[in-house]
Amino acid sequence: MAIYNFGSINLDHLYQLDHFVRPGETMASDSYQCLLGGKGANQSVALAKAGADVKHVGAVHQNDAQILAQLSGLGVNTDLIARLDVPTGHAIIQLNKEAENAIILFQGANHALTEEQVDQVLSQVSSEDWVLLQNETNLIQYIMRQAQAKGLKVAFNPAPMDAQLAKEVLPFVDLLIVNEVEAMDLIGVSDVDAAIYGLPKAYPELAVLMTLGKAGVRYFNQDENLFVEAFSVKAVDTTAAGDTFIGFCLSALMDQLNMKEALTRACAASAICVTRMGASSAIPSISEVDEFLAEQA
Repeated sequence: MAIYNFGSINLDHLYQLDHFVRPGETMASDSYQCLLGGKGANQSVALAKAGADVKHVGAVHQNDAQILAQLSGLGVNTDLIARLDVPTGHAIIQLNKEAENAIILFQGANHALTEEQVDQVLSQVSSEDWVLLQNETNLIQYIMRQAQAKGLKVAFNPAPMDAQLAKEVLPFVDLLIVNEVEAMDLIGVSDVDAAIYGLPKAYPELAVLMTLGKAGVRYFNQDENLFVEAFSVKAVDTTAAGDTFIGFCLSALMDQLNMKEALTRACAASAICVTRMGASSAIPSISEVDEFLAEQA
């Protein structure tokens, strides 16, 4: 049983500055880092660290073999990542002394997936496999249609949120993963409880995982409503918390844990993640999550 993650891969160019660069200004940065990023890549790393068999489907520039080596070193299968004559997706991130950021995003190869690539990937799946998507690549509806036609389960994390796109593809989604703001935007309400009530009414076949930040997480569908409280920790960086949650939750479900157990493990993984700086580098290992949960018992 595998998860095929049709996801973004970015290089994040992070510059720490006194203040954001103003028009006409040239400024030296205090520090620079080039980091592996993209919601898709982060979720694949989280899945791999949680013990899942994750096959990443995406694209990078043909000269960026080091990205594939880094993902592979973290346990992600990279055989299905195309190497193209298109720049790898990347972000230029300014981080000021108040911990605010300003970001320029270039989609690049993340939006160069082809129907032929999708068809080739889905020709090798088994009926027990899952397909995972975010909203940082192209061909989202095509991928979902083809996956559903093969009887595969589809999980969708529509971030960054495009409510119109999300509404169009929800008929092809089995598990929707959103935060409370995204859920309210999707159903057109301004109250979390209204979103919890409205989503199952509007989409009866849909199951929803709604993350609530430091409050915890809620899972609901037409017949069930579960809440799991978040673990209390001192957060220093929440960058990859949501991606960590998704990876550990889906991995636990594939290991046949029940939903409450899966949510608890995912909350524990997220709690560890937010105590560390960084994105993929902050995602804990499965043994660290086991140790954390043992300490909470």
